[in-house]
Amino acid sequence: MVSRAFSSMPGLASGIARDIRSGAVKKYLIQPVDMIGFLLLYRMAHKLVYYAVALVPFAAVFYLLRGYFPGWPDGLTMLAYVASLVLSFLLGFFLEALIGMVGFWTLEVSSLLWIYMLFNFFFSGHMFPIDMLPGAWGSLVKSTPLVYLAYFPSAVFLGKIAGAELAWGLAIQCGWVAFFIVTARVAFCRGVRHYSGFGG
Repeated sequence: MVSRAFSSMPGLASGIARDIRSGAVKKYLIQPVDMIGFLLLYRMAHKLVYYAVALVPFAAVFYLLRGYFPGWPDGLTMLAYVASLVLSFLLGFFLEALIGMVGFWTLEVSSLLWIYMLFNFFFSGHMFPIDMLPGAWGSLVKSTPLVYLAYFPSAVFLGKIAGAELAWGLAIQCGWVAFFIVTARVAFCRGVRHYSGFGG
């Protein structure tokens, strides 16, 4: 739940699409405010407040379930876990922002968002451990960016991924983040060129 909450962006894609459809996106076009940067900082503030409020319940859960954990990971593993959480936050943000920007070309993104959320819940490791998938199915799911939203950080924390595999996993996660940052930026620039507003 801790790992999943970092990458969860409720209302981001639908909010972007709604702003495009209603014309509210124009405030980012006429003011010196970068829409993506503004929304990113807004989500960062949201996560800080969320975890400040959720700290006590999470601490209580970890204390009550302490028998299921072999102990806290070592410092290097903990550092890798924090890095994977930050990357999962960025990945979740830019992936959902990209879906919201589809609204520049179509009026309705809710169906696309529903499909994304369905795959996200199943293949991010939120519903069940990805390790349960047999053979080629497991390899296929692990090759998608969705696995880096919840499963990968959790596996790092639990010590299931270490050494060269951990370094490679973090590198792939960084690659996915970079890919979606560039794609979201390109989609916004092209969407703004395509965008037009009418009325008073």
